[in-house]
Amino acid sequence: MNTNEQHMSGHVVIGVDTHKHVHVAAVMDTIGGILATLTIPTDTGGFQQLLHWATTFGNVLAFGVEGTGSYGATLASFLRRAGHKVVEAGRPDRRLRRMNGKSDTLDAENAARAVLAGFATATPKTADGEAEMIRRLKIAHD
Repeated sequence: MNTNEQHMSGHVVIGVDTHKHVHVAAVMDTIGGILATLTIPTDTGGFQQLLHWATTFGNVLAFGVEGTGSYGATLASFLRRAGHKVVEAGRPDRRLRRMNGKSDTLDAENAARAVLAGFATATPKTADGEAEMIRRLKIAHD
């Protein structure tokens, strides 16, 4: 039996803690159990690895991504283009971080929990259209 078949639960949510060079993801089933975590590079190959890995656990209900306006913007755009629901997970509550500790894995798990609990509902910017074109021109000019 394949190890992914052992974990297959039907429906899952994915939480992602984003950084400049790596992203950390956690997959959570619909009753709040963490099934696995994964660290990927922040490039197309890493994004494809994340997407393949996530779908091996079941039907992905949503991806909760931290920092969709900065380090997570490219990942959010990639996932959206692949047809997945992406929500801005936001940063975890400071009080909870003090009580439970701080790590990239815990932040990814908290992002998944926020999606599952319905706290993370904000739709990230699409990063296209006129405003995005002007932003890219300004970046190239600078």
